[in-house]
Amino acid sequence: MNIKFAGAAKEVTGSKHLITFNGKKILLDCGMFQGHREEADEKNREFLFDPKEVDAVILSHAHIDHSGLLPYLSKSGYSGPIYCTHATRDLCNYMLADSAYIQEREFEWLKKKKKKKGGFLEEPLYRMEDAESALKQFHAVDYEQSFIVAEGIVASFYDAGHILGSSLVHLIFYDKETKKHLRLCFTGDLGRRGLPILRDPQQIPQTDILVTETTYGNKLHSALQTIEEDLATIINKMCEDGGKLVIPSFAMERAQEVIYHIHKLRDAKKIPSFPVYVDSPLAGNLTEVFRMHMECFDKETCDEFVKHGDNPFGFSELTYTRSVEDSKALNEKPGPMIIISASGMCEHGRILHHLKNNIEDPKNIVLIVGYQASHTLGRKLVDGHKQVKIFGDPYKVGASVYVMDAFSAHADRSDLLDYIGKVEGLKKVFLVHGEEKQLDAFNEALHQNGFDDVYIPSLGEEVDIDFDKLSS
Repeated sequence: MNIKFAGAAKEVTGSKHLITFNGKKILLDCGMFQGHREEADEKNREFLFDPKEVDAVILSHAHIDHSGLLPYLSKSGYSGPIYCTHATRDLCNYMLADSAYIQEREFEWLKKKKKKKGGFLEEPLYRMEDAESALKQFHAVDYEQSFIVAEGIVASFYDAGHILGSSLVHLIFYDKETKKHLRLCFTGDLGRRGLPILRDPQQIPQTDILVTETTYGNKLHSALQTIEEDLATIINKMCEDGGKLVIPSFAMERAQEVIYHIHKLRDAKKIPSFPVYVDSPLAGNLTEVFRMHMECFDKETCDEFVKHGDNPFGFSELTYTRSVEDSKALNEKPGPMIIISASGMCEHGRILHHLKNNIEDPKNIVLIVGYQASHTLGRKLVDGHKQVKIFGDPYKVGASVYVMDAFSAHADRSDLLDYIGKVEGLKKVFLVHGEEKQLDAFNEALHQNGFDDVYIPSLGEEVDIDFDKLSS
């Protein structure tokens, strides 16, 4: 057996791990690298393997840094199945189409810019028709249902508790000559215990090898118990100042979580009445997918909303804007109000227009509720830059910037150590999907907790697995 770490190795985005066993090549995730435009474009255009040689793809969840290159993979010659959960498939229907749309729009914008300056312009990685073609390759599977990936390889999904439909991928490899089994689990992105809306991560069956994310391998999140109190404090300050609260949010999961908590605060009368706008057509579409998959909700959400026929993601003051005209009209409306808009890292989309129009006013607040990759506008705001560029123009940061990492859907150091410590039969751990400081610190933490065989692979590195030594 061989594992090639073709993405998210000593970096956070672009998840891709290729397993070769008995001549079969199984790709775990096919994510898009996200970051500075030129670096991202260069990394995303070159696979570190031949797509035509891949026999099957197993997708952990619908986030673009895990799913976003699937249309490009298919366009480049991959013709096999893409296995995932039902909710992941339904979310990808919108996510991949939106990714194609963004690329097409950016291509047209850059084309006009290049005509003025001259220079070569790359085509989009893929277009809408490529996304539609890739979606035909999706095969949806229930949680805990075993399925044959290839001869001698059986897989099953377990709830990762990260986003709707997210899964831990559990694989069993069988060598018919030695009659030995080797069990490998890929965490995808592991969620936190106690997150709203979704169930907690499921514990996986016995596993010999674990490939785990370490996004927050050296960080402890704020307590979930104070999330609504902290959010209410920020919202009430915005109301007192008569400003606007601008929340850059990932359209999937984070937007729904923020809406859920605002809904609860409103029902409990802990915040006054004012308009709330979700200015993201994608977030509106994905919210409908959430309502289609209430089987993924936790008991608290079912008891508080679903059993009473109440919509967790809708209330009288909440408006989902669709048109560009409605989006622009928010600039003229006075505060107080909340604007939730994508993209979550402030790199593209309608959020850029809202930041441009609101970031210099000290009455306003920008609330960061998600991970911000290096070099993104969102990271610059988190790092306290006093001036940032939006659409190429400089803007002073006059608005207050708050960060609430309690919203994070990623397991932190404590969650990861607790989860890994309960995995039975574990012999070897690979650490991926983390910046180097997080990886190194978590590696040390695992050793301190009795895990001796821990390895941090580099991007493009291939590791041979001693099947006889690690199998049972």
